Amino acid sequence: MDDPNNGSEVYDFDLDRSTDEAWSDFAARLAEVVSHMDPGASLRIGSLATEQEGTAPFVVFRCLGDDVLIAEAAGNAALSEEFQLVADQLAAIDELGWQPPNVEDAYPTENFWRIGSQERAAELAQAATQMLREVYRVPHPAFLAPDQLAEILTPPGAREAPRSTFDPDDLAARLVSGKAELDRLIEAELIELLGHQPLQDADGDFALRVGSTMVFVRATGDAQEVLVFSAVVHEVEGRSRAMEVLSDLNTEARFVRFMLIKDRVFVSLSIFAQPFVPAHLHQALRAVSVVADEIDEHLASKLRGRTTFASDA
Repeated sequence: MDDPNNGSEVYDFDLDRSTDEAWSDFAARLAEVVSHMDPGASLRIGSLATEQEGTAPFVVFRCLGDDVLIAEAAGNAALSEEFQLVADQLAAIDELGWQPPNVEDAYPTENFWRIGSQERAAELAQAATQMLREVYRVPHPAFLAPDQLAEILTPPGAREAPRSTFDPDDLAARLVSGKAELDRLIEAELIELLGHQPLQDADGDFALRVGSTMVFVRATGDAQEVLVFSAVVHEVEGRSRAMEVLSDLNTEARFVRFMLIKDRVFVSLSIFAQPFVPAHLHQALRAVSVVADEIDEHLASKLRGRTTFASDA
């Protein structure tokens, strides 16, 4: 079950590295956009409220002209009760160098704020990224809600599992010449499914949010298969016990399989890529997404581990 030579190519997947790269790419794209904002323009980037309602954490950029940028990060006066910042978050904001809310200052605001310039937009973009990730604890850029120009930075995740009915084009089989072409076909399907460009890390894995779950799509190096997988439990206690539980699950599971890789449990599904059939990718996404989203908390409790993202992420 956890033999690294079984050819699945999931064994070299590093969720932490992929997440770090996603945030790094996000900060770079954000810097590029705010460096070209017109005077008077604003850009709001918020986190998805998921199962909770109300005003969730957000960061707003405003261009005041003459190269001046101001970034505001939501304070408790703006946030709904369920998103109120606690002592350790407030301390982290201070350590990161944000100015406290001040309604009587030359720049009155109920939010935390800092001033920067378009010439040095990367510094302000990095500060906003730290706020979103470290203080507001947004687990991945895919969990950011779009508003205005943010759509080109952090597109929305799929709110529902991929569709189960198919257009005629979804059923058309296509032989692919290699991994590059297979990646392009996968990307095109994800764009059609999500309505925007999917996030992709340095290893070529596509990442998307489905419900409270992160699902990844990978074309193998030989272009013979497409892997759809999700890390559902982390920091598992007791490998022997975990192997027994997963063995039972794999006996009962249809289509998907569970794997223990170091101290993480993955659920995955492999489909043939020669020929590539879009409908098969849609079905694989649905199967992995539904299983991962439904079983993660139960499995984490049983294996004394933790889920990828807290339920209130």
